Amino acid sequence: MSRFRNALLTLALLAAASVVVAQSNTFPGIGRAATPSEVAKWDIDVRPDFKGLPAGSGSVAKGQDVWEAKCAHCHGVFGESNEVFSPLIGGTTAEDIKKGRVANLMRSDYPGRTTMMKVSSVSTLWDYINRAMPWTNPKTLSTEEVYAVTAFMLNMANIVPDNYVLSDKNIAEVQARMPNRNGMSTAHAMWPGNELSGVKKPDTANKICMKDCTPEAKVASFLPDFARNAHGNLQEQNRNVGPQRGADTTKPEPKAGMPVAAAAPVAAAKPEINEAKAAIALLNKHSCTACHGVDKKIVGPGFNEIAKKQAGKTDYILSKVKAGGVGVYGQIPMPPQSLPGADAKQIAEWISKGASK
Repeated sequence: MSRFRNALLTLALLAAASVVVAQSNTFPGIGRAATPSEVAKWDIDVRPDFKGLPAGSGSVAKGQDVWEAKCAHCHGVFGESNEVFSPLIGGTTAEDIKKGRVANLMRSDYPGRTTMMKVSSVSTLWDYINRAMPWTNPKTLSTEEVYAVTAFMLNMANIVPDNYVLSDKNIAEVQARMPNRNGMSTAHAMWPGNELSGVKKPDTANKICMKDCTPEAKVASFLPDFARNAHGNLQEQNRNVGPQRGADTTKPEPKAGMPVAAAAPVAAAKPEINEAKAAIALLNKHSCTACHGVDKKIVGPGFNEIAKKQAGKTDYILSKVKAGGVGVYGQIPMPPQSLPGADAKQIAEWISKGASK
C-alpha cells in the first residue's frame, strides 16, 4: 500500500510540474504562474452585490472594544472627530434611513459631509476597513474585527440596534437601511456589463491617435538665485553614499566656462545629531510619526511639545508609551504601544532631552 501511495504522489507531483512548465512557457524567462493561495491573498475586494465577502460575524459590543483600541485615536470616540480626517458619523436621520437618500447632501449650508452621509453601499464600508485600516497597520484586523467595527459604525449612525451582530448572512438586510443607498446609480458605462449596470458599451469611444503628435517635452530643473540657499546647503544634507551628492548651494550656480571649485568637506555629525537620527528612525519604524510630528501636532502633540512639558522625565514618558492615555494633550486617546522595550526607552530618553533634530 505504501508503494502504491508513493507512486500516486509521484504522478501528482509530475502533473503539477508539467502545468507550471506549460504556464511558464507563455512568457519564457519571466516569473511563474501565481499559486491559488497567492492569488487569494490579493483577491480580497468585496463588490456591492457582496461577492467576495468572507463568511463571519461581529457584534456591536465587540466593535466598540476594537474601535476604542485601534480607531478612536484618529476618528474620535464616536467617529465625530474632524482633527485628522473628515468625521465618519453624523448628518443622517431616521427619515434618511427610510427613504435611502440623505437630505443634508442637498443643503449648501450644511457644515460638512460625513462618510455615513455619502457611502451608498455597506460593502464599501466593509471593504475599506478590511484593506486599509488601521491607518498605521493595514490588513491586520481579523474578519470578526472588521464585521464588528462595521457593526459599531452602523450602530453609531442608528442603522442597527445596540445588540446587533453583523454577518455575511444578514448584511444584505443592513444594505436596505443604508441612509444614502439610493444616492448612487450604477446605470452608467464605467462598469460595462449586465451584472451591475446593465450597460454594455464602455463610457468612451476613443481611438488611438499616432499623428500630429506634439514634440516630447524636455524638462530641466534648476534653482533660481533667490531660492538657491533657502533651505541650507543641499550638499551637506545628502547622504555620503551613492552618486548623488547635491549642489553646493552656498555658492552661485556655475556658468558655462567657469571653473568649478571643489566642494567644502562635510562636517562630521555631532553625537547629539546621531542620537536624534537614531530616535527618529525608530519613530518611523514603529509608525509613531503617523500621529506625532517632531515639531508639530498631527493627531497627538508634537514631540517638541511633549519635551517641553516632560523635560527630564524619561520614566514617565516611557510609561505613557507603554500604557497609552488620554486627557493630557486632548481628548483623542493614544492606545498602548507594543514596540520593544529598548526602542521605547531610546525614544523616551530622546524626548526627555528635548526631542532635537
